Amino acid sequence: MKIAVLGTGTVGDTIGSKLTELGHSVMMGSRTATNEKAMKFVEKHQGKATAGTFADAAAFGEIVFNCTSGMGSLEALKLAGEANLNGKIIVDLSNPLDFSKGMPPTLSVVNTSSLGEEIQKTFPSAKVIKTLNTMWCGLMVNPGLINGGDHNVFISGNDADAKAKVKEVLKSFGWAESNITDLGDIVSARGTEMYLPLWLRMYGAGGSGVFNIKVVK
Repeated sequence: MKIAVLGTGTVGDTIGSKLTELGHSVMMGSRTATNEKAMKFVEKHQGKATAGTFADAAAFGEIVFNCTSGMGSLEALKLAGEANLNGKIIVDLSNPLDFSKGMPPTLSVVNTSSLGEEIQKTFPSAKVIKTLNTMWCGLMVNPGLINGGDHNVFISGNDADAKAKVKEVLKSFGWAESNITDLGDIVSARGTEMYLPLWLRMYGAGGSGVFNIKVVK
């Protein structure tokens, strides 16, 4: 599958590397076609990945992973171009964390909306699926690092077929279907995004991001 990964940070590199390892054709998108981190990503994968602008990557990908910083996600997706996103699945991993006033960050969108919803409103013809935003990126692609992989990943979105396709990607990352919890439509992204202040506090208290939620009934 042709997959676009927007964002050259640790999350984008981790997701893009896993997708490449699984045999997908990955293009990493950034503001410029010659972004230094994107070039290093391409070099690391020895011809199995490419790089370009946000628009290049969005045009290339059948599925688009938004791995940009949450405060810049809407701008990055606008640069990707609505025409390049129409009808496509946008897998949104970002959180609207505002670090402008230092630590701990606040949420720039909260309570009455979410970043996932704002992306869906801005690109109504796209199919926005919120997932993987409640954990450290290493666990996103390797849930087996803790508890034998027995912990939960959440998914939100309006389109059932798009959710099913994203669930298949999650399963290819190692997530058990029984641990993929469907929260409902994109409005439910509010809950997973509002978890981030607690996640950050737990990270600070424990000194490590290698932890996750396990729903026990």
